[in-house]
Amino acid sequence: MFGDKFKRKYALSDKGVHNTKMGMLWTIVVNLLMMGGMGLLYFMMQSFISTLTEGGPLPNTWLYIGLTALFVILSLIVHLLQYHATYGLVYGEVKNMRIGLAEQLRKLPLGYFGKRDLADLTETIMGDVNRMEHVWSHVMGYLYGSYVSTAVIAVVLLIYDWRLALAALWGVPVAFLLLFGSRKMAKKKSEISKQAAVKVSDCIQETIENIREIRAVNGEKQHLDELDGKIDQHEKTLLRGEFATGIFVNAASVIMRLGIATTILVGAGLILSGQIDFMLFFMFLLVITRIYAPFDQSLALIAEVFMSEVSANRLMEIYDTPVAEGADSFAPNGYDIVFENVGFAYDNEQVLKGVSFTAKEGEVTALVGPSGSGKSTCARLAARLWDITNGTIRVGGVDINTVDPETLLSEYSMVFQDVVLFDDTVMENIRLGRHGATDEEVIEAAKAANCDEFVGKLPNGYDTQIGENGAKLSGGERQRISIARALLKNAPIVLLDEATASLDVENETKVQGALSKLLQNKTVLVIAHRMRTVEAADKIVVLKDGMVAEQGKPEDLMNTGGEFAKMVNLQSESAKWAVAGTVTNKR
Repeated sequence: MFGDKFKRKYALSDKGVHNTKMGMLWTIVVNLLMMGGMGLLYFMMQSFISTLTEGGPLPNTWLYIGLTALFVILSLIVHLLQYHATYGLVYGEVKNMRIGLAEQLRKLPLGYFGKRDLADLTETIMGDVNRMEHVWSHVMGYLYGSYVSTAVIAVVLLIYDWRLALAALWGVPVAFLLLFGSRKMAKKKSEISKQAAVKVSDCIQETIENIREIRAVNGEKQHLDELDGKIDQHEKTLLRGEFATGIFVNAASVIMRLGIATTILVGAGLILSGQIDFMLFFMFLLVITRIYAPFDQSLALIAEVFMSEVSANRLMEIYDTPVAEGADSFAPNGYDIVFENVGFAYDNEQVLKGVSFTAKEGEVTALVGPSGSGKSTCARLAARLWDITNGTIRVGGVDINTVDPETLLSEYSMVFQDVVLFDDTVMENIRLGRHGATDEEVIEAAKAANCDEFVGKLPNGYDTQIGENGAKLSGGERQRISIARALLKNAPIVLLDEATASLDVENETKVQGALSKLLQNKTVLVIAHRMRTVEAADKIVVLKDGMVAEQGKPEDLMNTGGEFAKMVNLQSESAKWAVAGTVTNKR
């Protein structure tokens, strides 16, 4: 019952399976104890009726009072134990599930996140885990415990009288067969509803992220109407699914409880024919008032069990994705980065084809080329943010695919065009570069990155909260914090991806000054569109259509008149036309 298939079906860990067993065990105990209460009532009634009809001695009232008190105490204890097993332990499983998902996502290559929509992932981490939590706590222990306890009670009833037992219990298997017959439909409805929920989350996220652009084009009404439509569609899919499932659940409940009517009819017939006495019939009447109770909650929620399979599959899809693994130690012989016939495909589209070049330690190697040529891809592959499809990338002679990404990244500092900052202080945002760094070390790195100029103007200096993603700072200020973070880390390899592309001339000059301090005596890989930013590079690698078109020193490439020379000349012409256009407009 609780093999690997069961674990995958409900996305459970080994501890979660143990917790399910405990919930099932105490549910069985509760159900049997409650049925024992019916038995106690039966024997009390039998004693009193025997006294009234046969004139025997009065029953020991204190004995039954004591047994009743014992029953109440035991009932309280086992209900508390059941509550702890079905709820308390499950919440620990939910915590472990969320932590486990976070750990798994942390180890996945970035290529995975490029294929998955962020809203879809958020829905899995939040919505799907919440659904599984409800199934683990409210359904599984009760459902499987009810199966076992009902089977035990059925055996006892069959021993007493098989005719009344069949009359009382025939509706239980029929009801569950009806529900399991609706399983495929419930699963399909759940998949449709989940897709609609993801579309709603995606639209909300898109609207929030692009609110500035939406307002700029007066598109608020259009986007809100679109969001309203998706919410309405999600609501309709939920209603349709719940209505269809509700029909089967209510039909199953009615069929199961028809056992009350058949028990009365069969029992009355057996009494009239003299085959049973009234007390046996009375016992079965007591039993049927309780025997269906364990299934009440399970029937109401069993549709959720079916729909949970969709959520469990989405969770297991994350766990089944191969993680980027490797050795925990990294001892390279220097820090030369060597690409050897590297290929990379993204969604079956070949991005890089046989790329080979060397970025030497102590030199600046610039990757240039038109948009889509693979420059940023090379930078990410060099840090093993993505894994290559074929070929080899070596750092100091070590194949980076054999090194754990976290260990590898300890030797890298990265500055990207899109800076990511947290809603924290300037001090803590810089300290992310090296956890445990002292305030003095952070301030020293900030000064080297020319951050002092603007930090001194902030209300609380380095202790100023900078807002979500540095909303209170300018683009140049945010970029300099990113460089200060890299300076604090002081890693031997530096990756710069369009670090100054979005800055004005003044800020670019300040950032370039900060970068010059960062790049000293490091292995530097620079990605840039502006040719003026790579004029001082030691080596240029020109990429075109995912391949190396040419490589060499800037002056040598200019003399050959190849792709690099064409790009420099084209940008020079563009700059002249831009200046000419500005002058014309002023006139």
